[in-house]
Amino acid sequence: MPVIGAAGTVVTLGAEEEYVLLDPHSGLPVPWAAKVEDAADMELASGGGDVDRELLQAQIEVATPVCGELAELAERLTRLRDGMRRAALRSGCLAAATGAAPLATDTAVPVTPKQRYEDMLSEAALLVEEQLICGMHVHVAVPGRSLGAGALARIRPWLPVLVALGANSPFWQGKDTGFASWRTVVFGRWPASGVPPFAADAAQYEQRVEELLATGVVPDRHQLYWHARLSDTYPTLEVRAADVQLDADSAVTLAGLIRGLVATGLDEVRAGADAPNPPAGILTAAGWHAARHGLTDVLVDPRSGRPAPAGRVAERLYDHVAPALRRFGDHDRVSEGLNRLLDGGTGAVRQRAAVRGGGLPALLDLTAGGTADRT
Repeated sequence: MPVIGAAGTVVTLGAEEEYVLLDPHSGLPVPWAAKVEDAADMELASGGGDVDRELLQAQIEVATPVCGELAELAERLTRLRDGMRRAALRSGCLAAATGAAPLATDTAVPVTPKQRYEDMLSEAALLVEEQLICGMHVHVAVPGRSLGAGALARIRPWLPVLVALGANSPFWQGKDTGFASWRTVVFGRWPASGVPPFAADAAQYEQRVEELLATGVVPDRHQLYWHARLSDTYPTLEVRAADVQLDADSAVTLAGLIRGLVATGLDEVRAGADAPNPPAGILTAAGWHAARHGLTDVLVDPRSGRPAPAGRVAERLYDHVAPALRRFGDHDRVSEGLNRLLDGGTGAVRQRAAVRGGGLPALLDLTAGGTADRT
């Protein structure tokens, strides 16, 4: 991800997406990331994004350049997804846009040969082996860590709602988990995960981080697996709450909402508005419930702390960020995309419908963007 900065009144953004590599016949994960990366370098030689390997050799990641408009982000993501699909097919596998590998092999997928990943395997063995999960990370420009920390505090209560909207991982090890986002559950087993601790400003944020690192339990900042955090590499607030999305349109809708949330948070910091600080236990429970049900049940309303129909809570999120969306020209696009999510269901709903209608072949076609070739 290149450095992201603010340009005038436009708050720039970028997205990273992770995909799991699956055998087109069996649907099992295959450790072919090196081959796919080489093929992707040829497919995407004209530029427009980065390709990288992830923790396990059955995962691959793409990252867009800095984007000023959602239309540009949509074009970049579509190009990257198309290139990655072609690269995977040339390598004999599928690049599946699902938050969790639906099936598991009898033997563990090897980690990517990097010292950090090998150290993680030594420290957290089975947890690392089961890290076949894929997310979407949205980076939004912030003008300094002080304002960024203030914005993070203000988006914090809304993170469980983003988990629900982005739920796309119902299957795991050949079973329906009963959860809309099983990825959230798997990630939640790490010591620094879920909703981040409250920090009113950059100094308090750094204090929280340093206190965690001082325990020795979390070895470095890379393992701060919160739903949102300040990036230590770029001048951005990074939101990691959503599973990777089935399609670019859903990804862009979520990215637009996230940029709107961060921009609204920045406005509130500048206006001196108090940051809400609901108890961590409430937010943890709200996030668990969001991962369990997605949009098919109630959600915890961030403003009242009480259950409300999921659609109504999603609409309140939209209303909360609507002024920022209008400022960026994203109002209509995000509204239409959110309505499609509410009417057509999250990725988890669509995955389950595919399995009911056509079993594993239909699931592979859906998650690989209709490119599954089993001839």
